[in-house]
Amino acid sequence: MSETITPAPAQKGVIAFIERAGKKIPDPVIIFMFLFTFSLLLTGLIGGLQFETTGADGGAVTHTIKNMMATESVRWMFDNALLTNWLSFGGGVLGVILIVMLGVGIAENSGLLSAVIKKVGLRINDRWLPLMVVFLGIMSSIATDAGYLILIPLAGLLYAGLGKNPLIGMAAAFAGVSAGFSANLIPATPVDVILGANARIFAESQGIPFETASGEAINPATMHYFFIFISTFILAGLGAWVTSRFVAPRLEKMSYELPEDLNLNDFQVSDADNKGLRAAGIGLVLALLAVAGLAMGPLATYTNEAGREVTPFLDNVILLIAMVFAVVGIFFGVATGKFKSLQDVVKAMVKQMNTMGYILVLTFFCYNFLALLGFSGLGTYVTYLGASFLGSLGLQDYPILLIIGFIMTTAVINLFVGGLTSKWMLLGPIFVPMLYQVNPNMTPDLVTAAYRIADSSTNIITPMMTYAGVILAFMRKYKPELSFGDVIAMMVPYSLTFLSVWTAVLVGFFAFNIPLGF
Repeated sequence: MSETITPAPAQKGVIAFIERAGKKIPDPVIIFMFLFTFSLLLTGLIGGLQFETTGADGGAVTHTIKNMMATESVRWMFDNALLTNWLSFGGGVLGVILIVMLGVGIAENSGLLSAVIKKVGLRINDRWLPLMVVFLGIMSSIATDAGYLILIPLAGLLYAGLGKNPLIGMAAAFAGVSAGFSANLIPATPVDVILGANARIFAESQGIPFETASGEAINPATMHYFFIFISTFILAGLGAWVTSRFVAPRLEKMSYELPEDLNLNDFQVSDADNKGLRAAGIGLVLALLAVAGLAMGPLATYTNEAGREVTPFLDNVILLIAMVFAVVGIFFGVATGKFKSLQDVVKAMVKQMNTMGYILVLTFFCYNFLALLGFSGLGTYVTYLGASFLGSLGLQDYPILLIIGFIMTTAVINLFVGGLTSKWMLLGPIFVPMLYQVNPNMTPDLVTAAYRIADSSTNIITPMMTYAGVILAFMRKYKPELSFGDVIAMMVPYSLTFLSVWTAVLVGFFAFNIPLGF
């Protein structure tokens, strides 16, 4: 479908300020370069400084900051830069992230995820349309870009076909795809892996136990599953309510136009797609049977010689889910003719890896910076200073205020700094250990859950979000004079509702000692 994009009018006020400020913030990779250099020089100035923290047994632990400009420290940086501090950092977390993306990449590049979104979207009853559009948007996060690039324009077409303002459907889809990005019914999504695996790194690098408040070990990939499972239904219902109560009544009064080249049959599910979906269903059954066989057989829980319970299935759940996606994607691709040989499957994986170049660059500088913080003791010192400050405010006795304060802080930062992963790399190493030091109930899984809420809820009201321009272009097909200020005004009810209710849900989990995951 062709489109003509009319230049958007200049922004004014708060929106313009956010946009100007955001554009002045360097790329996260550059930020980590400067942070590494600054930390290196700082250790040269304060190397040898000693300070005391409270250990797990309640006793005092003395720490000494190393001078990273000393000969032996420089040798350590060069000796460990590639393997230990990057590729093997955090037990090989980079490899875990990449393997998940391989499985999802096969499913996405086969066309499976796009076909599922179209199939479900086109069968929705008019009455349940807002609910299902938001729900599909939330679930589409497993397919990364598919929700933004397929579901949002499809939602506009669905509403246009029903004689309704297409912007209503697009707003609901945008709310689900972006504001509900961290919720899902599927465990161990790429988001879960990235947040969870790095949260473990942030905690363990400063001696913070990667455990729940009850002392149980945390599984990085599934540590929020109960929370995000419930959140999926809550956010879908909230999104539908906001659409019907606030957005639809306002937009129904707004004029719109249908492009001359608009074909309401676009995004229809083809016969090949239907054939592929049937094959994918068979592949899903076979993959799940294989997983069940592994869970009851080679990967079953057992007790080792030391008397410790070992859980191979849970330890490898990320790899197993990636395998399921790969199998289902291959079945779909073969049935539709997208995959004619194994070479096509290889190309799909390579294509997905081509999108991971930025992650590789980001993690190289980020993980080396984090390793420097851990080895030098500077990270522990920053945590100590921050915890001491918060303690002086008396907040150690009010963990709920700490949760809400961290959510609000991150939500504001998110208006100026886009990117879930890069922002987590900046905030996580500070707040995960710091909040635990202030109050041990602020465990790594709880702090990470709070980050999920803040990062997702304000994505739809900032021009710094990666797809902000793309969404504006999609919407301006139906209203050419639309500005991003208009989009923000449209999305504010979703953002505020999601942020407030989702925060209350997390506080409820905490107050009633409900486990966030398993």
